[in-house]
Amino acid sequence: MTAFPNLIDGRAIAAQVLAELQPRIRALHDRGVQPGLVFVRVGEDPASKVYVGRKEKAAAELGIRSHTHVLPETTTETELLALLERLNRDETWHGILVQAPLPRHIRPERVYSTIRPDKDVDGFHPLNMGRLLLGDPGGFVPCTPAGIQELLVRAGISWEGAHVVILGRGNIVGKPLAALLCQKAPRANATITLCHSATRDLAGHCRRADILVAAMGVPEFVRAPMVRPGAVVVDVGVNRVPDPARPGGSRLVGDVAFAEVQPVAGRITPNPGGVGPMTIAMLMQNTVRAAEILTG
Repeated sequence: MTAFPNLIDGRAIAAQVLAELQPRIRALHDRGVQPGLVFVRVGEDPASKVYVGRKEKAAAELGIRSHTHVLPETTTETELLALLERLNRDETWHGILVQAPLPRHIRPERVYSTIRPDKDVDGFHPLNMGRLLLGDPGGFVPCTPAGIQELLVRAGISWEGAHVVILGRGNIVGKPLAALLCQKAPRANATITLCHSATRDLAGHCRRADILVAAMGVPEFVRAPMVRPGAVVVDVGVNRVPDPARPGGSRLVGDVAFAEVQPVAGRITPNPGGVGPMTIAMLMQNTVRAAEILTG
């Protein structure tokens, strides 16, 4: 992470967050409580396997107990919801995470609204989303938006008064990030422009950003002419593109054309090694907090 002086090292900052959780986990262990995080994965999506594996590894390293329920692609929505109800009642699990994407026949909104709000460490239950919109600190914030906020704060970048342009209005990143950063609160108080596929003069909006967050899922969409010199650029995208020179014939790229944009940006997140580690760190933080709340 030292090749470019303007890189924001997500791995190093995530390590700081995880280190700060260790005394809290030890305090729980001293009370006979081992934080428990249960994953549910439906189908054999290769990326989902990798993501859950990374989360399991982080949990094990911290002393958080975890388990993954792997369900076949043909699992019905009713069967999945029944499993979630059982996990809701099982007090040994303090956090429940259903890995996206889900098969097309399963409605994500039904899944997220079935998980108990106080075990919803992904932050997608309607109650937690509502609390986020209202600025209520009692809920769980979705992990990627929380990770982006924490990443820049710890990198010495202030959101206060900044013009933040978010590319993408999805329910996982774009909308909750806008709700998080527009709050009249410390570590927020930004001016938000939320762009999407129907936005007129999209490049013009991008060039006016102090902080540009790319989260639309389009490979290398953000190019150098779209970035104001000195702006902060945060790349959230994970996209697989063909590459015959690589094993498997493909490679992963972000939503930002890094080689073009890095020389222009004041600060920039690498991809990988930027937002991804922070998402996992915030999931662990939410899980520890859930265990503290549920075991009082």
